[in-house]
Amino acid sequence: MGSEGQEVKLVGAWFSPYVYRVAWALKLKGVQYEFVEQNMRDPNKRSSLLLDCNPIYKKIPVLLHHGKPIVESLFIIQYIDETWKDNPILPTDPYERAMARFWAPLIDEMLLEGLKRMTYTEGEQLMKEMKQVSNALQLLEEMLKGKKFFGGEKVGFLDIAFGWIPIWLGAMEEVAAIDFLNPYQYPLLHIWSNKFKEVHFVKDSLYPKDKLVRFFNKFRESQLKLAPKKI
Repeated sequence: MGSEGQEVKLVGAWFSPYVYRVAWALKLKGVQYEFVEQNMRDPNKRSSLLLDCNPIYKKIPVLLHHGKPIVESLFIIQYIDETWKDNPILPTDPYERAMARFWAPLIDEMLLEGLKRMTYTEGEQLMKEMKQVSNALQLLEEMLKGKKFFGGEKVGFLDIAFGWIPIWLGAMEEVAAIDFLNPYQYPLLHIWSNKFKEVHFVKDSLYPKDKLVRFFNKFRESQLKLAPKKI
C-alpha cells in the first residue's frame, strides 16, 4: 500500500538504530517517505523542524504524517501499523501483542542502552553493564526457540525493534573490545541475525560496520571527556 497524497517525513540521523527501525516499518508497509537528516552531535545545530516537532526531548526519530508529529520509535511503529493496514507488524493475538509491547522497551534498556553505556564506562560499572547485556542476549535466545523470526514465520514487531543487532552490536563490540554475539553461545540469535539482514527491505539499507565503528569511537571519546576525573 503506497502513501499517495499523504505527506510522510522521517526526521532522523544515519547512525541511529531507533531511526532505522522506523524506516524498516515504513518500507515493510510500502509507505513512501522523505528522510530529513539531522545533525545530532551538536545540540546547537538541531533544526527548527526537530525542535518544533519534539520540543520536550529534542530527540530523533520523529515521524511527520500530514504535518502531525509522532515521537519515540516504538510508538511510531505502532502508529504506522495502525495507520497502514497491509502487512501487519504487531501480532493479532491480544496476549502476544501485549508481550511484544512489554519486551521491546525492556530489551532496549537492557541491551541497546547498556551497550551505549559500555562504550565509555570502566571498572565495576562496566562489569554491571556487561552482565545486563549478557542477560538480554540470553532472553532473546530463549524467545527464538522454535521460531524463524521473533514474529514467527515472518518479520514482526520485535524483529523490527531488535533489527539493529546484526550491525550495530558488532560495531559497539569492536569499540568496547568485547565479543558478545558468540554463535556458539547464542546460535539461534546468530541465525536470526543473518536471516534478518537478508530481508528485502533491510538488505539495501544497512550502513557498513566500519562507518558505525568510526562514529561510536568518536562518541566514546566525547563521553570520556565528559566523565568526572578520578583523583
